[in-house]
Amino acid sequence: MSQAKPNTPRSSTTDTTHRRRSGLRLVEQAFNALPSTGSARDERERLEEATMGVDAARASHDCASALSPDRPGAPLWRRVRDGLIEDLDAAVARDPAATSRAQMAIVSPGLHAIWGHRVAHSMWEHERLRLPARVLSNLMRATTGVEIHPGATIGRRFFIDHGMGVVIGETSEVGDDVMLYNGINLGGRTLDKGKRHPTIGNGVTIGAGAKVLGNIRIGDGAQIGANSVVVKEVPDGYVAAGVPARTRPLRGTEDPYEALFADPELWI
Repeated sequence: MSQAKPNTPRSSTTDTTHRRRSGLRLVEQAFNALPSTGSARDERERLEEATMGVDAARASHDCASALSPDRPGAPLWRRVRDGLIEDLDAAVARDPAATSRAQMAIVSPGLHAIWGHRVAHSMWEHERLRLPARVLSNLMRATTGVEIHPGATIGRRFFIDHGMGVVIGETSEVGDDVMLYNGINLGGRTLDKGKRHPTIGNGVTIGAGAKVLGNIRIGDGAQIGANSVVVKEVPDGYVAAGVPARTRPLRGTEDPYEALFADPELWI
């Protein structure tokens, strides 16, 4: 059920930048999840604890990469099992309401939609199974509220939080470690056949209600604000917010709390 990943090559510099961006998001989530008394000392301790948690998550991520479900020679059942576990761990790491793998496996519509799509996509690659693939896709839309065309290519550790109203078009390509919120549309701007949907790089976060339209590329580590309308390419490590979306670089030392004031649409 593994899928071919979109061709989004990453240099070592880009990889480092992506890890820094995702680290900011994880620190911000962990920081907000910890109880606070309001004192300056308490705030410092919360930040240290949040940072320690992110370091542990990164170590877990590195171990998961070493045990990649795509590694050659592994039997199908093991690749399927490892892929499911990898998706579950990605969901638990990104959803502050998650308490366990078991909980997410049972109640997360985003995960159910992703798993259904992985099956539908593997069917889509065989010409005679394309109609059943579309049927399965429609069933997943009815049960999860997420519509992913079976022709779309989805990378590893993909997560959709809440899920309702997400639409991903046929020629969309989504990289690894991407997170979407509800109400997002990866859509087209033309009725012509061929590549007409966006390519999403690795480590991208797209806020609730955002529309990314046309055959454009969203660079590695980019962040798209909630309810933004993106019709032009976004460079690696940039923030895009507004209608139409305006872009700016996300500075590597930017504090997540301050970034929320600069672009209130982020992380919504």
